[in-house]
Amino acid sequence: MSWLYRNLLRPALFAQDAETIHNRTMRALSWASRREWARDALQSWYGAPSLPVRFAGMTFPNPIGLAAGMDKSAEALPAWESLGFGFTELGAVTWHPQPGNPLPRVFRAIPEGAIVNRMGFNNPGAERVAETLARWRRLGHWPSHPVGMNVGKSKIVPLEEAPEDYARSLRVLLPHIDFFVINVSSPNTPNLRKLQDKEALNGILDAVLEARSKAEVQSKDTGGTVPQTNRKAVLVKVAPDLSFEALDEILQLAQERHLDGIVATNTTVGRPETNLSTVQKVYAESGGLSGRPLRQRSTEVIRHMFRQTRGQLPIIGVGGIFTAADAWEKIAAGASLIQVYTGLVYEGPGVAREIGAGLLELVEQKGIRRLEEAVGIEAGL
Repeated sequence: MSWLYRNLLRPALFAQDAETIHNRTMRALSWASRREWARDALQSWYGAPSLPVRFAGMTFPNPIGLAAGMDKSAEALPAWESLGFGFTELGAVTWHPQPGNPLPRVFRAIPEGAIVNRMGFNNPGAERVAETLARWRRLGHWPSHPVGMNVGKSKIVPLEEAPEDYARSLRVLLPHIDFFVINVSSPNTPNLRKLQDKEALNGILDAVLEARSKAEVQSKDTGGTVPQTNRKAVLVKVAPDLSFEALDEILQLAQERHLDGIVATNTTVGRPETNLSTVQKVYAESGGLSGRPLRQRSTEVIRHMFRQTRGQLPIIGVGGIFTAADAWEKIAAGASLIQVYTGLVYEGPGVAREIGAGLLELVEQKGIRRLEEAVGIEAGL
């Protein structure tokens, strides 16, 4: 199936504008999400094998997640489970609706297996997305795997008001989502990466964690209890371009604030050298680079974070994952879960199934009982 995609369907798709094809694909998956027979058909073609993982108090049917950026507004939420993903990270969502940056804003470097994007957090706003999530639940189409939300800062909000901007989104989305990823690392919102500074990030976490605590108190006041296992997890997504010293400051803060994990990494503003003129043209575009050129650096960041925390802070690894070997590299470096975005674009809808089957085979080859035993085995601790 993936061979057919790569050799027959992908060339036709890649002959067209990247964002146009993305939007058409999302509309098709949204259509399928509303029809049980269509979801069942996708499941039969693309469902991934069981490879359960525990992370931040949640159980994941397999460690392969959909990265943020693919389904910003939850329009195709039910379909991702049918495509074999063990969890879905929606978004990025901001409190204020925003159109994002001007078109065109997505570019493929096909020979390198890469994408450059400068989307700019285009989304309908947190309140509208919360309505969409509530509608999926009412329809009975909610997936059985964990669902997370990537939350960013609204472009029109100044940096000093960022904490409340993040907290507003969190408050309205809390009833619907299993975990939140605080995005302070996208290169496509002006000055956003300044929020990775320890003091600025601590201010955001103050507001976000307070909003979570108040929601838990309100839930108890209505007559229920909120077990620790039901607390909504909060993670931070970091940039691959930070120095190890800067990453260490974030790690220290994450441990002090008892965060549930780190997502490593976002896209990079760096560009590898290339002699291909077509690739040079794409790399000259502003925005974040994802895909194969990011693989090595994101793995280095994961390995460093795992070593620094001695495996005590869970990590979701993302960046350049196309195959089971790529996923294993991230897991062996210290990632408990992995995420795919560009790999889905290049490898097609069977990517989660193929990675899952490959990981299951590797687990059997290595003679380990559970995939979790492989986390960090090559980190050098």
